Amino acid sequence: MTSKIEESYVHRRLEAHRPLTAKHVFLQWEWLLVLIFVGVLVMNTMLSPYFLNITSLRDATMVFLDKSFIVFPMAFIMIMKEIDISVGSTVALSSVGMATAYNVFGLPMEAAIVVCLVVGALCGLFNGFLITKFPELSAVIVTLATMILYRGIAYIILEDQASGNFPEWFGFFGWGYVYGVPFILIVFVGIAIAFGLLLHKTTFGRKVFAIGHNDVTSKFSGVNVKKTKLIVYTLAGLMAAVTAVFLASRMGSTRPNIANAYELDVIAMAALGGISTAGGKGRLIGTVIAIFIVGYLQYGLGLINIPSQTLMIVIGALLLFAVVVPKIKDLRKS
Repeated sequence: MTSKIEESYVHRRLEAHRPLTAKHVFLQWEWLLVLIFVGVLVMNTMLSPYFLNITSLRDATMVFLDKSFIVFPMAFIMIMKEIDISVGSTVALSSVGMATAYNVFGLPMEAAIVVCLVVGALCGLFNGFLITKFPELSAVIVTLATMILYRGIAYIILEDQASGNFPEWFGFFGWGYVYGVPFILIVFVGIAIAFGLLLHKTTFGRKVFAIGHNDVTSKFSGVNVKKTKLIVYTLAGLMAAVTAVFLASRMGSTRPNIANAYELDVIAMAALGGISTAGGKGRLIGTVIAIFIVGYLQYGLGLINIPSQTLMIVIGALLLFAVVVPKIKDLRKS
């Protein structure tokens, strides 16, 4: 057993120090994603004459980027070999909390937004607390339970009613421009850079990868596994609240059933981006490309009124492709 561990460790060191060749670089998963992205653009252009123009491509980001904020912490969670399927319900509860704070308790909209962010962070913190406090419980079961819980609380607060009447300036989050660039796109770029630096350039990011490789070894190596997981899950809740702000702004109101099945799209984007479901592997640049692949695919097919069921089949096929291809590659090496 020890010899196999040592052999694996040496193999990883050799891989890390192997000089990069042109073949090695262009066979990276991210390059395949670029080709898929180009293929999506070409297909959408052939299907609809309204797709390929700067205005259309620019404005489409305001339709699909809101859920992308959750993809980055979800990538961290998956790298740690965990999962969170409660993010869609966290979006719903956070937005309901914001609407209630504004319309029922009469708080200023700025304070209501803060309430939204706090509610989301607390939901993520509660997930992290349960998962770290009871490690024998699967993250799937824990977050399945909280998914039902958070959505249920949202329904208790608003029942099946919509809540809106937000101030006019609040619509800027979802539909506003800064020098001709959608505000949501600017925020997305900033958050993507922040999470990319956190994962790939900091000690915290190295801890995330180490936990994904082996959380027991990481613990005995001095990594505070519980604290790291707690922080990541809290970040997931916070980003779900950010999504709630942009989604409610774009819709002009909120309901307990918003962001339904968001967790599936988010996990699909992360997996398609090359984040390993086995943990310990992945790069956020691939995740960013995958966000735009899925986003423009949904937008382009929506222009020609493709049914949502067909969209689910296409995204499911892409996800299956993302999961199976690396396995085939590993089999060829073995």
